[in-house]
Amino acid sequence: MEVLKVSSGSNPNSVAGALAGVIRESDQAEVQAIGAGALNQAIKAIAIARGYVAPGGHDLVCIPAFTEVEINGSDRTGIKLIVKSR
Repeated sequence: MEVLKVSSGSNPNSVAGALAGVIRESDQAEVQAIGAGALNQAIKAIAIARGYVAPGGHDLVCIPAFTEVEINGSDRTGIKLIVKSR
């Protein structure tokens, strides 16, 4: 599954375009975010991507879960959003 990493400085439109491309190819993707700002950008990107792929017959659903990510040698808890087309 393709993993897209989002930060608080990510452009939601750019992430949405990447997410839409992955969804069109494989019908699912994982979006990872650490922190409230990054999660905000990720949710906005998913909402935008939903509009991008809807004309092609894709309806996006999002499944949130926790994940452990290693950053600079330390483990951090992040949110992973599994995005699937139904």
